[in-house]
Amino acid sequence: MTHRNGTEMTEFFLLGFAAQHRFQHVLFIVFLLIYVTSMVGNIGMILLIKADSRLQTPMYFFLQHLAFVDICYTSAITPKMLQNLISENKSISFLGCVMQLWVYGTFSTTDCYLLAAMAVDRYVAICKPLQYSTIMSPTVCTQFIAGSYTISSINASVHTSLLFSLSFCKSHIINHFFGDALPLLALSCSNIAINIMLLVVFVGFNLMLTMLAVISYIYILSAILKMPSTAGRKKAFSTCASHLTAVTTFYGTFSYMYLQPCSKNSQNNMKVASVFYGIVIPMLNPQSIT
Repeated sequence: MTHRNGTEMTEFFLLGFAAQHRFQHVLFIVFLLIYVTSMVGNIGMILLIKADSRLQTPMYFFLQHLAFVDICYTSAITPKMLQNLISENKSISFLGCVMQLWVYGTFSTTDCYLLAAMAVDRYVAICKPLQYSTIMSPTVCTQFIAGSYTISSINASVHTSLLFSLSFCKSHIINHFFGDALPLLALSCSNIAINIMLLVVFVGFNLMLTMLAVISYIYILSAILKMPSTAGRKKAFSTCASHLTAVTTFYGTFSYMYLQPCSKNSQNNMKVASVFYGIVIPMLNPQSIT
């Protein structure tokens, strides 16, 4: 194996869940069922929204894209993880790592922005119902979507492009089940200060920017409590509660993964969080938000 620079690194070895070697086949079945359920749920959601004319609203427009994004980023990591659980060959090429990280980073970040856009949509629907059709026009919704994909792809491109300038000489074993940024950086013998700084800045920026939209739930709850109709309050609260649960789970796991202090157990903790964030949440989103 060549160690001179990142572009010459031929392959890595994904450690995955080596500590649970005795349960590899059990884990394969569990994760396969979760993945299939996620695919069926999200694809079904997209087809249902396209087929039903009553669902051609901004909320379901965003939900349709959220389902598509969930399909993309869980498919970037789950099939390879399933293969490694039942195969002796757990290698992945350097370019394979980079592509996996780019797809995963792009669509998982887009998920953040789509959840924020849906929070804005609920705020306008409940707090400004008479202006809803004007504010959440098709043009505005399209701009939300286009902006989400653009910002997210730029974010992922910055991190992945910087990997090509690094040297990897510490080890070829990635302590993860896919080529995530932090486990890859841990193997580099180059100065990764810029990589870490940009990772923290970008993740922090994405979280803060999208969380500003999610804060709108404070105003939403205030508006709900002022509703004179008990039935109206229950309906509005049920819609927002399910979405708020999905948002809290998503952002909580995302923050834990990338903003936790470095420690000996941080990579193992990240693997557990990544399973929930990258595999379980895409399965839960269609059920929790609708």
